[in-house]
Amino acid sequence: MKIGVADTLFSRGDMGSLAMQTLREQGCKEVIRVTVPGFKDLPVAAKKLLEEQGCDLVVALGMAGSAPIDETCAHEASLGLIAAQLLTNKHVLTVFVHEREAKNDAELAEIMRNRTVKHCVNAVKMLSDPEWLVKRAGTGERQGKENAEPVNLS
Repeated sequence: MKIGVADTLFSRGDMGSLAMQTLREQGCKEVIRVTVPGFKDLPVAAKKLLEEQGCDLVVALGMAGSAPIDETCAHEASLGLIAAQLLTNKHVLTVFVHEREAKNDAELAEIMRNRTVKHCVNAVKMLSDPEWLVKRAGTGERQGKENAEPVNLS
């Protein structure tokens, strides 16, 4: 299993290092990191990790500031990452944190930690134990904030 990590300079926390650490703790022996200036550079970085570096999956990390242009850039980057997935037929787990999600820096840091760690665990499980995810389907688990209450469909 070989997982790529693509992160940006703009993020106010080093989610890339946390991702690398978490992936290794989860048993991923091969992790390659690429850091790019901003959100809109992530799609090419992810595609290159998948195609040129032979990664099985990429975790793409970014943080949107509070300005409307930051939200627009995050949306554009998300569309690019979706295109990279479709072009390579491999997953890119998008781990974006938006500054507006938090009331203060401590809450922002907790969202960044929670979302990064949970997505990295999911990345490893997607490749090594997909049944682990199937068992959790519909349980309301989310990354970055508290889980949602599941509803009974029967």
